[in-house]
Parts: sequence; C-alpha cells; structure tokens
Amino acid sequence: MQPLEATVTVPGSKSLSNRYLILAALGSQPVRLVGLLRSRDTDLMMGALEALGVHCEVDADVETTVTVTPPAGGRFRGNTDLFCGLAGTVMRFVPGLALFADGPVHFDGDEQAYARPMKPVLDGLEQLGATVEYHGEIGKLPFTITPPAALPQTRAHVSIDSSGSSQFISGLLLIGSRLPGGLTLQHTGEKTPSLPHIRMTVADVTGAGGEVHADETARTWTVEPRALQLPDTVTVEPDLSNAAPFLGAALIAGGTVRVPHWPETTTQPGGLLPGYLEQMGATVAFPVIDDVRYCEVTGNGTVHGLGTFDLTAAGEIAPSLAAVLVFADASTDMVGIGHLRGHETNRLAALVAEIARVGGKAEELPDGLRIEPVPAEQLRGADMETYADHRMATFAAMLGLRIVGIKVKNVATTRKTLPDFVGMWNGMLGE
Repeated sequence: MQPLEATVTVPGSKSLSNRYLILAALGSQPVRLVGLLRSRDTDLMMGALEALGVHCEVDADVETTVTVTPPAGGRFRGNTDLFCGLAGTVMRFVPGLALFADGPVHFDGDEQAYARPMKPVLDGLEQLGATVEYHGEIGKLPFTITPPAALPQTRAHVSIDSSGSSQFISGLLLIGSRLPGGLTLQHTGEKTPSLPHIRMTVADVTGAGGEVHADETARTWTVEPRALQLPDTVTVEPDLSNAAPFLGAALIAGGTVRVPHWPETTTQPGGLLPGYLEQMGATVAFPVIDDVRYCEVTGNGTVHGLGTFDLTAAGEIAPSLAAVLVFADASTDMVGIGHLRGHETNRLAALVAEIARVGGKAEELPDGLRIEPVPAEQLRGADMETYADHRMATFAAMLGLRIVGIKVKNVATTRKTLPDFVGMWNGMLGE
C-alpha cells in the first residue's frame, strides 16, 4: 500500500470524560463539559447518572458539549435501576454514588459484564457501611447496593486488593471527599496496576477542590473531607490511547500520521505512546501549527522488537502495540499487563489467539505476552474475532494494513470509545 499521509482528529478521552461526569455529579452547581466523548461508555455513564437524579443536558448544536446538573442537596435518587453495559468505569465508579442515595440502587449490565471482577470496590463500600446483595456470582454483576443509615463521622479506613484493576481504587477516591470524616484507602495487593490512571483520578479530584495525599509507595491514599466542585466549564483532552491505532499505523504502513490537540503534559497513560513508538523505530515530532500542538509519527515500514518491555504504566494500549510488534524484527516480552486478563475480554488470550490466526507467533507469559517475529510470507489473511472488545477490533484493523485479506468481525464494538472508528480509519487511508 502507499505510505500514509494523514491527520486524524481523535475524540475526547473516555477516562477523563467519565471521571468528569462523576465529579460534576458530586458537586453542587452545574458544570459544562466541552469536548466530551460521545460513545457507548459515556452514554452509559450519563444514563446511570440520570437514573440517580443527575441531569445531563446535551447541547442542541454540539453533541460533545454536555451540561451536568447535580441533584438538589447532593442526595442521589434511590429505588432505581442502573445499566452498566460493559463499561468498567460505569460499573466501578457509579456504585460509590449509591452511598449517598436515598434508597437501594440496583446495578446490571451486559451478560459479558457478569465475568468482570467487581468485588474489591464493593468490599470497600461494605466497609463504609453499605449493604451489597448479589443476584448471581459473588463479587460480580448484577447486585443491589443499600446505603447505610448513617455514614461514618470519623475518618473511614478501607483496605482492598486492587490488583485486578486500578478502577477499584479510583472509584473510592472519587467519593472519598464526600465522606464526613474523609477516607484512608489502602491497597493490599502485591502490585498496583495502571498507576497513571490512579494519578489521573487524584489530579481530577484535586481539580474539583479535593485534597488527596498518596504515600511514597503509592499503596495508601488519604482523602480529606471537602466539598467538590469542578470549574463552570471543563474541556476534555483528546483520548491519547485511542490515538494508538492511528499513530501505530505509521510504523506498520510507513508514512506520517498526525493527531492534533496533543497536550504538552497529561495524566493519560496514552501520553507515553509517542516514546514507545520511537523505541520501535518511529520518528516522532510535536509541531505547533496555527497554535495547535500535534503529535506527528513517521515510520519507514521497519519495526524494532523491544526485548523485555514493561508496560505496567499503560496496559490499555497493549493491543495496539502488539499489532505493531507482529511485524517487528525481533521478539518482545510485554510485561506488567497480567491484569488485562480481566478487561472486556481476556485480552492476553485473545491476542495470542488472533496473532496465531494470521500465522504469527505469540504466547502468554505469567504477567504479559511474548510476540516473536515470523517471515512476512508466513502471515495470512483471516476473519478476525473481536470478543466484543473495542481494542481487539482496532488491533485487527491495524494488522490489515500489511496483511491482505483481514476481515474484522463486529467492528461496531469500537463504538464503546470511538463511535466513528470506521470513518476515521478510512479517512486515514484516503478511502
């Protein structure tokens, strides 16, 4: 194929969008969110908040501008049903709001969501006095949370094992400021996954007037009791992790891909992406054109393997990096990503299966994934499974840049975070 020459505008960050929606709901005044991602995950979040009595008004002219008005008096509506879909941020961030509801709140989701771990955040809410009734497997959806008759008036101490997902910690940090005595939260597991996402949560809570202190080991967080209120207007950064398939495409196909509005500093793990691509052989630049900062990635079709590569800080971009590394000149062990087994699907098993499907070579490691090079003529087209996982769909599309005959099943699953992925992809290819 021809080398790429494209500029791709990426929509707002899902991680930031859903954190801002929660924090706006925890305030006392309306907040206007500009550049909000509109996708299945954010629509599920807004639907859940609406069920709790929060009003989310979409601008009639610009659907990515949403004004969030919290319920009067800060009391959320109970005796209500919430639907989480397959959105980890919804199923793990919204339960904390049920502490401040005036009655029980029932949570359900997609059938595939019943496999996703939930117990640590629910254990934390039980330690804060809530009652959790499971309607299926213990520690999984569906369940009902009944708020306590009274919240702890002194500092609450909660201990959970958040090894399976940083979202358990984030879900409790988001509501810690609302507790009358504040919160001390301890992570008891051996490893803290995706620490950048926790730092993002801390930064966002701080930006809403909260006060959070982390100890030196990043295993204990202290949240002071504070009234939270985001600024009147908050602009959402583009989703840097969702830029990964497009910027990674420059290495696979050769050529240059640019993403505008790239922040100089960010709490998003996707901010690490340009450095990773540079290690793989890309040339990376950050030109400023008409006051807009771009991330510009240029590849020449050669991809370097990375040996042992610790991806603890940005596991969510592992599928995109894996797609690039299928074409590398040496093997790579991506480690620090064992928690991906508990994502929308078991991403490690899925990546191994799909790489094998096209004739590549990969194997699971205890804490990650090994990808080994194979001769180009060994790679072949195939109908790729997506496992109802948006990142597996974009992974498959990336392979199709260099392997003829790739077909992506259920590409619509990308609507979870990239509602117009197909249009964006075809636009990048000039089709």
